[in-house]
Amino acid sequence: MSDLRPEPATTRPPDRWRRYLAGRGTEALVLLNSLIITCYALVWSYYSKAVCGGAPYFPDGRSHVWPVGNPDAAIPCYSDIMFLWVGRDINNHVFPYINGGIDASGHLFGGSVEYPVLSGMMMWLGAIGAHTDTGFFTHTVWLLVPFALAITVLLALLTRWWVLLWAASGPLVFYAFHNWELPVVFTSVAAVAVMAWGASTSPSTGERRMTLRNSAILASILLAIGFCLKLYPGFFVLPLAAYVLTGGGFAAAKGVDASSARRALDWAGAIWVAAAAAITVIVVQLPFMIGGFEGWKAAMTFQGKRRADVDTNSIWHWGFRFIVGRSHMDTYNTLVGILSPLLILSAWCVAMYLGWKVYQRRGAFPWIGVAAAMLAGFMVFHKVNSPQYMLWVLPFFVLLQIRWQVIGVYIVANLVLDMTIFRLFGIMNSGAPMKWWVIGGVNFGVWVQSILLVYLIYAFVHASLREPLASMGLRRKVIEPVDADPSDDAELAPA
Repeated sequence: MSDLRPEPATTRPPDRWRRYLAGRGTEALVLLNSLIITCYALVWSYYSKAVCGGAPYFPDGRSHVWPVGNPDAAIPCYSDIMFLWVGRDINNHVFPYINGGIDASGHLFGGSVEYPVLSGMMMWLGAIGAHTDTGFFTHTVWLLVPFALAITVLLALLTRWWVLLWAASGPLVFYAFHNWELPVVFTSVAAVAVMAWGASTSPSTGERRMTLRNSAILASILLAIGFCLKLYPGFFVLPLAAYVLTGGGFAAAKGVDASSARRALDWAGAIWVAAAAAITVIVVQLPFMIGGFEGWKAAMTFQGKRRADVDTNSIWHWGFRFIVGRSHMDTYNTLVGILSPLLILSAWCVAMYLGWKVYQRRGAFPWIGVAAAMLAGFMVFHKVNSPQYMLWVLPFFVLLQIRWQVIGVYIVANLVLDMTIFRLFGIMNSGAPMKWWVIGGVNFGVWVQSILLVYLIYAFVHASLREPLASMGLRRKVIEPVDADPSDDAELAPA
């Protein structure tokens, strides 16, 4: 007798889940390889800087071999982390800012450091249990490593194999443990990741995971934390607010005309974004302002008094100084103090203007590109453009489709600068004759970087996002019956 029972229906996961799981193998492969390469770069970076210290030590914990280390090493051993062990009361384990200040000659004392408060706290934490510059350096390395790995993970998820530009191109080896850059870089990358994740599609609902306002508010909080580490991510709140103001490109993708889109500007959302950043900064800064206002203010006073000298790697010292004349240093310092902030503000206005023109043409404000352009303007016109700032701009090379020739030349110029500027310091301190290739390398690095940064103010704004970041702002809004054909067309809705 034949079995007359109906055959069970073939079960398969909903189409939205199959789309969600597609490509996870590639994602895992990218993550694994990029993390392995990042770990290798971090180990290399540690050993290249650790040779600056080591026994024997002076009573204050400073190594006898500092700062020369191995003078024949390919990578200069210098590290700001080890340098600041002495001179900022870090070696005395003084809690930062509260009892500090700055004297008439511009020297900080009593635990004040020239960095924003969260970087100062990182220094204090790294010094706990350390009694030498090498111990302080090692403790700080362990604080910074998680940020480097987190940046790699986020960039891998946002750009797939392009993450290798961050992990394997060299700057991570040179600068991971040069200064406290990794935490601040993490905040800017994390803000982009939050915006992308919020705009991505939830496989269970087919809708975006977070509203545009909520994801932007969370991103602005991250950028504000970055401001309390090294300032520059705070600048990105302005283009982020403009992105929310213009609806994140929703109107353009739905075919709404430009005039209607402008009438529907979300002013309340933009204000919320700016307010969230401002409140975060106040919450972080206020305890230090109340606990020791003079020590807190000393950091800003120090930066305000800082001059564009040989150690700042700027166009001011290596260009404008010769125009004014070496015999008119007071005039030079006064002009730099006026022109530098004016040109930075002008560059920001240009970046926002270019971004608005892109919005009028494409219907979406390119907030990531404008943020990168603002950073480029700040770096080229600020009094200080330290080599390790390469880590600030490198993630934007990963996120945005910049010509590979530009990226390659910029990285080479930066590495040439790093390998020559610290040798220049040694020659100047020793009184030995200057070597032509050292002074030539410094000038090459400074000017090639500066020229490219001016170009990048324009290029960043007009650059497209890399995949899959570019597609995270689009989601499939599908209404399908149980037996729907997954090949059916779906409506693409913007983030």
